[in-house]
Amino acid sequence: MKQITVLLADDNRVVRKEFRKILELEADIEVVGEAKNGHEAVAMVKKLRPALVLMDIAMPLLNGLQATCQILKAFPTTKVLILSAHSDEAYIVEAVNSGAMGYLLKQTSADNVCHAIREVQKGNIFFSPSIPKRFHKRNRKK
Repeated sequence: MKQITVLLADDNRVVRKEFRKILELEADIEVVGEAKNGHEAVAMVKKLRPALVLMDIAMPLLNGLQATCQILKAFPTTKVLILSAHSDEAYIVEAVNSGAMGYLLKQTSADNVCHAIREVQKGNIFFSPSIPKRFHKRNRKK
């Protein structure tokens, strides 16, 4: 079984540790590193070459959206999955425009996070279940 190598990028150490615990239970997912800011995430992608970055948006020095753009410009085969507490539509649109393959809300279940990583690694787009519903409702009102 081929491992999906993942870099965790979040400024909150507790969040990184919790997601590491969740992902380490999966036989096909390997956490290869943790970054506490966007600059560190970019540098670690260059060094570690993970298949996927689980990226927070609100980080110091370089936010997750800016880091996503830099990572994808330098390493276009790397996949980025946003994991954020921000559910504002503007953030979601900006994440997609920056090249992220998906957007998860931090309150999503552990199973959903693992499923999202696998889907994004396959090249599919993945959003937290509540996100497409909101976009669908908004488009129906127009």
